[in-house]
Amino acid sequence: MSRKNLKQLFHMNLAEYKAEYNRRFNNEDTIHLPVYIGENQAFICQTPEMYKMIVNIERMDKAVELIELPSAAKEQYMRKCLIDEIILTNNIEGVHSTRKEIGDILQDLSKKSKKNRFVGLVAKYEKLVQREKLDFNCCEDIRKLYDDIFYEEIKANDPENLPDGKIFRKSAVEVLSPSQKVIHKGLYPEGKIIDTFEKSLEILNDESIDFLIRTAVFHYLFGYIHPFYDGNGRTSRFISSYLLSQNLNPLIAFRVSYTIKEDIKKYYDAFDVCNNPLNKGELTPFVEMFLCVIEASMEQLLNSLEEKRRNLDYYNIFLSNIYKEDKNLTKLYYVLIQAALFTNIGISRDELISYMECSGNTLKKMLDTIPEELLLVNQQKKRKFYLLNLDEVNKRIEKAFDNA
Repeated sequence: MSRKNLKQLFHMNLAEYKAEYNRRFNNEDTIHLPVYIGENQAFICQTPEMYKMIVNIERMDKAVELIELPSAAKEQYMRKCLIDEIILTNNIEGVHSTRKEIGDILQDLSKKSKKNRFVGLVAKYEKLVQREKLDFNCCEDIRKLYDDIFYEEIKANDPENLPDGKIFRKSAVEVLSPSQKVIHKGLYPEGKIIDTFEKSLEILNDESIDFLIRTAVFHYLFGYIHPFYDGNGRTSRFISSYLLSQNLNPLIAFRVSYTIKEDIKKYYDAFDVCNNPLNKGELTPFVEMFLCVIEASMEQLLNSLEEKRRNLDYYNIFLSNIYKEDKNLTKLYYVLIQAALFTNIGISRDELISYMECSGNTLKKMLDTIPEELLLVNQQKKRKFYLLNLDEVNKRIEKAFDNA
């Protein structure tokens, strides 16, 4: 943003710095928050740029809602984005995970032990697809969410990092840079953590503040407070994803970490600026950065869906003309096209049976009619996933046009 933050102004002109702080803090449009960043009361300036982004986010959200997709495409794309989001939220914290690993957990959550890596995290993100309602009214709600996601996993793999206070942690923590430099100290003792978190939840539930601004502020405060020894970043990003999924198209919930990861330096820099005492509690830089993340996420989502919708129509028109005599085969090709466009690995046999409304034997006979070079099969443990080979389809389309 072109508007300089207070930390920058301090190093340029001390008199102007003091005057500008007073102008910003005392402006009639400023939102004063019931929490302190160091010794300074937190506040947000409602800038024109901020509201331009909010309007644009809402406009693009409506455009996403208007894109009509078949049920198979919706479900497959939702799952793909969910897996990508989990991988990237882990990656931001330096935790390695793979699509196969997350996909295997997602395939059969009912049989997975929460002591295993990522089972709690995957289970919670999967609940976003189901639009499960969560309460964030008190500190105990946050602790319950944390336990659902991480407790059993940490207990099995790193028990020293379990919360050991009444609700959160009772010892001090430091956030280190990759070079092991201390870049932030979480609040301490636990009484201060609880008091500040309660006030942060008041902000989150204050409907007089735009929900996107509230979401951004709470995301920052979670990182500032740092209530747990481990899992703070992933928990706060999950909460942000949940809040976005409740107020915008749910697919946006699975784009946040992707966009943050694309420009991770701006994400960390915004924390650093707002944590700095010279910024005197102004959270505007973080809110604007976070709105940029949501705006970019929504734009990428809209562009991706529009492109996939166009491609789906293109392939379907061509294949419908080829297989128009056999409606069931046309339908099967259509579902396999969706799997190719909207998933990472394809669609499972059980899902195909459900979409095709046929028996397993009937499905096998139909799959056997598809030329080997057209059908791709991915083996994941005991499961097979199917999709159409679009490179081969494109060759056939080009040949058909050449012969026309």
